[in-house]
Amino acid sequence: MQQFLEESKKVSKQIATLSGEIKNRILNEMADALIENCDYIIGCNEKDMSVGRLGNLDEALLDRLLLTGDRVNEMAKAIREIASLKEPVGRTLDGWVTENGLNIQKVSIPIGVIGIIYESRPNVTSDTAALCFKSGNVCVLKGGKEAENSNKAIADILRHVLAKNKLPEQAISLLPDSSREGVANLIKQDKYVDLIVPRGGEALIKFVSENSTVPVVKHDKGLCHVYLDRDANHQKAIEIALNAKCSRPGVCNAMETLLIHKDIASYILPPLHEAYEKYGTELKGCDLTRKYIDIQCATHEDYDTEYLANKLNIKIVNDIDEAIDHISKYGSGHSEAIISENYSMVNKFLNEVDAACVYANASTRFTDGGAFGLGAEVGISTNKLHSRGPMGINDLTTFKYKVYGNGQTR
Repeated sequence: MQQFLEESKKVSKQIATLSGEIKNRILNEMADALIENCDYIIGCNEKDMSVGRLGNLDEALLDRLLLTGDRVNEMAKAIREIASLKEPVGRTLDGWVTENGLNIQKVSIPIGVIGIIYESRPNVTSDTAALCFKSGNVCVLKGGKEAENSNKAIADILRHVLAKNKLPEQAISLLPDSSREGVANLIKQDKYVDLIVPRGGEALIKFVSENSTVPVVKHDKGLCHVYLDRDANHQKAIEIALNAKCSRPGVCNAMETLLIHKDIASYILPPLHEAYEKYGTELKGCDLTRKYIDIQCATHEDYDTEYLANKLNIKIVNDIDEAIDHISKYGSGHSEAIISENYSMVNKFLNEVDAACVYANASTRFTDGGAFGLGAEVGISTNKLHSRGPMGINDLTTFKYKVYGNGQTR
């Protein structure tokens, strides 16, 4: 492990100095290579899908794991979009001249070696590798065992493009020891690794956060809420509540609990119930909710669970303060939404709810680098430092101060 990471650190010096023109050309070649090798990637993915089915992997995880021709095309498109982004390295973030004539410039630079630990979705391999390369970083990737064949196929294709351009393949690497012990070793290697980005289940995030000596940017669970205020437009409320849960239940920006103001519960719950039944959504609710619609009882454990499945909790609240208190107790700091035509209630919610992304009259499903216009992202950071929300290209840089003098002494 140490020898492997020593090499990664050495390579990072070379990748950090590549010009934007070279990086963009190579990224577009990587996108072409994914398309050219689409059948090979899908074939490797089919091996993972077979193992997953035999292992009774649930449908939500199988959907995240699946690669199709369209999804490979989307992976290639994401790399092209990353190539088209403004160059993140070498930006002058600030500059000034001091009283004694020192010219100080704050300039963006790569972070160095970034370890990314993730589960299920093999498109994360190409997205994160491309983002790290564009931002001048070396990446060490550790995907989930369920996507082992898919991740290796994608990484090998990207590495081949690097080699073809006479660049070190170590700029994009899969962690050689993918066991739990290998991860435990990686996150202790602060001499060689500059940042760890874990994205996945609660157990993974907790393990990395508690054991890493390398700085960590967490991409924690998405326990997201939508609050239907007393002054909500009912048509908007129903459409957004359906989209936030049902458009893709197995992702981190999907709603897990729907909060409804008591004054509108009696007439908005029946049509919501009917709509969710059409989508096959399993509903659980508080005692008051169950007086209006016939569903299962929601417990404290349910409110505290990221389902990543077509399941939803419903809770009736007395007012916006109770909604905010519920979110404060159970939310994960990911994405929260209010549906209301009342300007003061909207502002209260947006100002008081502590989450990376807070929405007014829109679905939580927009928490995504592409949807924000940032291009592909490493993930959704629930940290407050150094990145929060969709972690895009500029969040993979840090900065240094370049100080130009003319003989000054102190």
